[in-house]
Amino acid sequence: MLKTLREAFAQKDLRRKILMTLGLMMLYCVGCFLPIPGIDPSVFSSAVNTAGSNSFLSLLSSLTGGALSKGAWFAIGVSPYITSSIVVQLLSVALPSLQRLSKQGSEGRKKIAVITRYVALVLAIIQSIAIVISINTVSSKTLLWKSAPDFLVQVLVVISLVAGTMLTVWLGDKITEIGVANGMSMLVFVGILTSGVTAFTNSIVKIFTEGIDAIVTPIVFILLLVFIFAFIVMFDLAERRIPVTYAKQVKGNKMYGGQSTNIPIKLNATGVMPIIFATALVNFPQLVMQMLLSFNNKGVINAYDWYQTYMGTGTWINIVVTSLLILGFSYFYATLMFNPEEVALQIQRNGGFILGYRPGKPTTDYLKKVSRRITFFGAVFLMLVAMIPSLLFTNISAIEGDSLTTAFTSIGMLVIVSVALEFDKSIQNQMLMKQYKGFLK
Repeated sequence: MLKTLREAFAQKDLRRKILMTLGLMMLYCVGCFLPIPGIDPSVFSSAVNTAGSNSFLSLLSSLTGGALSKGAWFAIGVSPYITSSIVVQLLSVALPSLQRLSKQGSEGRKKIAVITRYVALVLAIIQSIAIVISINTVSSKTLLWKSAPDFLVQVLVVISLVAGTMLTVWLGDKITEIGVANGMSMLVFVGILTSGVTAFTNSIVKIFTEGIDAIVTPIVFILLLVFIFAFIVMFDLAERRIPVTYAKQVKGNKMYGGQSTNIPIKLNATGVMPIIFATALVNFPQLVMQMLLSFNNKGVINAYDWYQTYMGTGTWINIVVTSLLILGFSYFYATLMFNPEEVALQIQRNGGFILGYRPGKPTTDYLKKVSRRITFFGAVFLMLVAMIPSLLFTNISAIEGDSLTTAFTSIGMLVIVSVALEFDKSIQNQMLMKQYKGFLK
């Protein structure tokens, strides 16, 4: 990757795009540290710390570089937009109207993008209200000005958080338009990376305040992260290649076909989506109960305490339920990513065949069998990645504090690896296009 960056900076156009991407990401980082005017940041910080490292507030704060704990404008980040895009993508399979839009080319994609933004706006409003209620429930401090009414304060915070979210979406679109790689992914990447750097910095500071014994924490985490990142990269790049042979065809005075190619099926074709779905579904009851705690209902309080004790992150029940959900969502999402019937039909139309299988239904059945096996191993890989932070990070007695554990979640590590590989591939593709243009000239 360093070699790719060095070669990219040697080209003026790519250097400008990379610098624009870095500039917009720096602007996003400023928004993650800039608190909402009049807000007491210590209220947000105390609420996140009081909720615990396994809470929804702590997870959201780690994905935005600690912006939520600072009461910043970009405290929510692009999470509503990511959720919105997932929901719209799933609905485009179920709703005929969205199916027609997805097949209308660039114009249809523009309309779907507008729908996605409207859904993201609604989700941002809901999420902002949930955060304000949760913070008021968890924290005992006053949120804003002492002389202002509580309801007016809460409305102001909700509007500010929603405005910050939509501005973050705009920054992501600009990075995609004039920068390198996908803008939304890059913003999530820099948010998670900022949380990790902050956590490591705090661990290094502990060495000077608590003595040389505190050096064990960063060393153990660095060794574990190197192992986990290598494990993720190895499986993320793995793929099964199915050879396809095309028969020779004579059309006029020319002969076509007679070539061999392959169909690559990635082991982790579903990406991080099954983990996001499973984690969101497991944590959703906790978020709802946390909002209902403001009513001081004894049943809700008992249910929340039970859920935290037996279904909290790191418990065996949580690990088993999350793993089963990841397995189910992996098969569900794989059906959206790879359609064996369409692939078999396309091979047959082009005069191709898979050696040992007749065109048509036998080829479709073979592709289905391979897809099911690949999906199973990909789901097992995601289950292992989801369990590694819970089994390794939280059960190491040498680690003191939860900042590093919160900063490097399973979602965060997968996103860091995926976005880094996507960024490298995007730069290589643009460099390749530059070479083709130079050749044509």
